[in-house]
Formats: sequence, structure tokens, C-alpha cells
Amino acid sequence: MLSEMFYKLWDNGLIQLGIWETIYMTLISSAIAYVIGLPLGVILNVTDDGGIHPVKWLNRILGFIVNFFRSIPFIILMVAMLPVARLIVGTALGNKAVIVMLIIAAAPYVGRMVESSLKEVDAGVIEAAQSMGSNNFQIVFKVLLPEAKPSLITGAVISMVTILSYSAMAATIGGTGLGQIAIIYGHQRSNDDITWICVLLMVVIVQVIQEVGTRIAHKTDKRIRL
Repeated sequence: MLSEMFYKLWDNGLIQLGIWETIYMTLISSAIAYVIGLPLGVILNVTDDGGIHPVKWLNRILGFIVNFFRSIPFIILMVAMLPVARLIVGTALGNKAVIVMLIIAAAPYVGRMVESSLKEVDAGVIEAAQSMGSNNFQIVFKVLLPEAKPSLITGAVISMVTILSYSAMAATIGGTGLGQIAIIYGHQRSNDDITWICVLLMVVIVQVIQEVGTRIAHKTDKRIRL
């Protein structure tokens, strides 16, 4: 039996609103994180020792910054970056601040995912492009990124799922979404059914993201012949 609290939240539209806010924060954060993380990953790959334009000092600096932010647990990073959120969006509370935190946490993660995807591209394809006189920019945009597209899409799915899990902590700084509902109306008020319903809804969102991403990656993979 579902508790009276669940029906009250459903009738008031709070659960539906929580679903939308969770999806909204995830999509916005993922999009901006990729605007930052995609070029970051390309630079990390290109400037690596085995890249098409090695620059050791730049690669080491960027690698250190990426590893530094990736090594900090999200809940600690979120607290540490409160002044940054206040500087950027004018507040350290609410969904605007949460989105800033999610971007700061996700961009380095995305950078590494992109770098890893680009490293999967066959070196022979790159050498063939170089032998035909392609410059570095042409190799990046006409060889590396197109060839790594299926892997990049798979990485994007993994990144979005990670960002979604981070968004569940939004309630700790006044954010909303399913995480807030699970904590405030579920855990704090001992309504286990609400907590588990929020968990189930998060799982459904993850499955939808995974299924859509897998289908897109499958269609863009030239190695698959239908």
C-alpha cells in the first residue's frame, strides 16, 4: 500500500515536477559539460605523447587539473564550489547553483571520456590522412571525431547517467528534483515507499537514456552491417 503522502505529492504534481526538474538539470548540465569537456578531451588526446601534435607541458597541466577535480567526491566538491556558483549565477542555493556544480564535476569526467574514445581510433587511419597531406585540424574534425563517434556517444550516455546520479544530491544545497523528494518526503519523514518510488523513477530515466544512446551509437557505427 502506498502512503497518504504519495497520493498528496502526486495530486499536487510534485512528483511529476521532480521528474521534469531532474531531467532538466541533467540535460542542461550534460550539454554545457560537453561544450567544455569535448575540446578538453581533444586537446588531451592531440597533445599526448602519442598524439598528432605532442605538447608535453600542456598535456601535463591539463591532465593534472582534470585528475584533481575528478578525485574529489561530488558532495565535497559541491560544498567547496559554493563561492564559485555564487559568483557565476548570483546564488549558492537552488537549481541554478546545482547546475554549476554538476558542470564543474562533469566537465573533467567528460574530458577523460572523450580522450579515451579518441584513443580507440585506428592509428592506421590517422597515418593515412597524414600521408595525404591533411593538417592537424582536418585530422581532428574529419578523422578522429567521425571515427570515434560511436564511442563518443556511448561515453555521453555514461556521462549523463553519472550527472543524473549527482543531481540526486541537489537537496543538500536547496536544489529540487527526485533527490529532494526522496530525502525530504521519504527519508526524513520515514515514508519508505516515496524513497523507493523516486529510486524507481531514477532507474527508468537511466534506462531510457541508455536505450536511446545505445540505439544512436549502433546506427552510427560503420563496423555494423545490417
